[in-house]
Amino acid sequence: MLSNDLKKKIQTAYSTFLQNRSLNPRSGQKHMIAEVAKTLARADGSGEQQGENICVLEAGTGTGKTIAYLLASLPVAQKQGKKVVVSTGTVALQEQLVMKDLPQLISDSGISTTYSLAKGRGRYFCVSKAEAVLESQGELGQMALYADEMAQRLDGDQVAWYQDLLNRFASGNWDGDRDSLTEAVEEAEWRPMTSDHLQCTNRRCSNFSICPFFKARQELDKVDLIVANHDLVLADLSLGGGAILPEPAETIYVFDEGHHLGAKTTGHFAYSLRVRSSQRWLNSSARQLSKLLTDCSHQLVLADCIEKLAQPYKTMEEQLELWLLMMEQLFSDRKDDRDARIRFSQGIIPDELAVIAKAFAQVAEKAVAKFEQIVDLLKEAMDGELADIPRDMAELWYPQVGVFAARMQGMYWLAQAWATPDVPGESPTARWVTRIDSLDGVDFECRSSPVSAAQTLQEHLWKHCHGAVITSATITALGRFDRVLDDLGLPAGTTCRQLPSPFNHQQAAELYIPAMDYDPKDPDQHTEAVIKFLAEALPQARSTLVLFSSWRQMLSVLERMPDSINNSVLAQGQHGKQEILTQHKARVDKGTPSIIFGLASFAEGVDLPGDYLTEVIIAKLPFSVPDDPVDATMAEWIEMRGGNAFAEWSVPMASMRLTQATGRLLRTEADSGRIVLLDRRLITRRYGRQLLDALPPYRRNFA
Repeated sequence: MLSNDLKKKIQTAYSTFLQNRSLNPRSGQKHMIAEVAKTLARADGSGEQQGENICVLEAGTGTGKTIAYLLASLPVAQKQGKKVVVSTGTVALQEQLVMKDLPQLISDSGISTTYSLAKGRGRYFCVSKAEAVLESQGELGQMALYADEMAQRLDGDQVAWYQDLLNRFASGNWDGDRDSLTEAVEEAEWRPMTSDHLQCTNRRCSNFSICPFFKARQELDKVDLIVANHDLVLADLSLGGGAILPEPAETIYVFDEGHHLGAKTTGHFAYSLRVRSSQRWLNSSARQLSKLLTDCSHQLVLADCIEKLAQPYKTMEEQLELWLLMMEQLFSDRKDDRDARIRFSQGIIPDELAVIAKAFAQVAEKAVAKFEQIVDLLKEAMDGELADIPRDMAELWYPQVGVFAARMQGMYWLAQAWATPDVPGESPTARWVTRIDSLDGVDFECRSSPVSAAQTLQEHLWKHCHGAVITSATITALGRFDRVLDDLGLPAGTTCRQLPSPFNHQQAAELYIPAMDYDPKDPDQHTEAVIKFLAEALPQARSTLVLFSSWRQMLSVLERMPDSINNSVLAQGQHGKQEILTQHKARVDKGTPSIIFGLASFAEGVDLPGDYLTEVIIAKLPFSVPDDPVDATMAEWIEMRGGNAFAEWSVPMASMRLTQATGRLLRTEADSGRIVLLDRRLITRRYGRQLLDALPPYRRNFA
């Protein structure tokens, strides 16, 4: 129950915040504060709630949802003696919370709280790996410390850059956080400079006392609120919960951008294995293990572990050879040689292939266990408990063995996922293989992914957390919460609310559907119609976002636009997303026309208020790609259960994406403009009425 004292504390904090910032109360924001506070106050810590401690809230742009959930959750958590973990979809939003929203809340509401930003190891500089990478440059060819990360010797510029990073950190001019670097860093350049939990020696590391990651981690135990992201929360849950973040039972979770949680979860438990690449890796790692044994003077226990890997390695090589032959046969039987992907219907692997995967998984599991023993031996050596393995040699080899263990574990997970049939009645796992053509020859990438996050989140999160809030500007599909409840496996008692928007959509925006000769059912002709419309409309554009559903269509349109238009276009792929937005704003500030061509990533998370965006053009309704393996497997499962996959899956997902895309236009109450949809199916198909009714009440203009 929400006590009167707690209610008064929250109300006072809200009034104080509004007064100090000269703001008026917003209906949606007030509703959200009330719903969050009531839901979390019902959490009794018994772990037996049936959703009474969880709420799902759709709060449109302009609601002020960040301040709402902070104002409500922090006082309740402090009263109950719990931690708050706010999880966002991206690191950028994490930093907005830490740099802007939380400082404003504390300074203007009277609420006293402490907070810290939590990011994964991959965002932090590893001093030991940097030193090892630089030292290894003189030894390449003898010991490839990071074989998968550094295929060749670094050039002089790379060595100088890595050395500069090390010098900046040592001098105190940089804190070791990738996101605080002034220059952009490509992932391939950054990866050798960071670590993961299998490579990290933790307190045994000679650089532990200055480690950026652990210095950041120490702050988490001291604060009331932790700002994380979905990937980090899922990584913690996969380790059992409480390994990185507080124990779930002691935590109130707030999932901002909650519509991403399902996809993030399924992606976190998706696995892959490249057959020919795995063969090469087995040969390479066997040579490295032989060198490890030599460097450690054939220490008896270590020698025994490595020798006992010989037979599993031999068996896995034999199984991979059979696996490869099976893949080649599968693709040779294809009528269309251009089809580079085979999806297994209903996720069911052919029996003969499942037998190979099962045999491989059984042996790989033994290899994983042996690698764990080697890791433990190296830990003992670093602790000084094994005199016959020098500590410096153990420190040198530990990260590499961690890489080996992670690679072997990944191979085991994929093989196990392919070998293990799905539980009858539960959502299936999508399984497929893609042929990869490269300079090294043909390879086959075998993949698996659950089609639903429901079981994973039920088992690891909802049953254990003290309380949870899932919120987003767009979380309903066709105006209903059914899809998100099913997708996330939320309990039956979960509270769901759509909060009133502060925008006058009818007055601020027009939804225009022009006359079109063709719809996307005829892709080539529809692209011609899109080209014709844009060629006539874009010369008048001042600040326009054009959204496409495929690279093919976007590039075809771009190629056919006259130079007079293309000179104003910033197209996805030409620059990074943030750079495109920066250049777009600069052009608008100068009064120069600016047009962005983008795909799905520009249909959400793009904030261009006022004159920065006055028109959104959507090329076609955002249905999923028909041959996406995960969506196709989900569709099969729905049909097998007697449902209609198009009505139950495709249309609701398109509804959510369309609402997100149109939502790019209005970012503040003062914004206005036009939304153009170049797809008449919205008004000619029966499902179009459902999509239209689920959109905000824009002023309509249909030709």
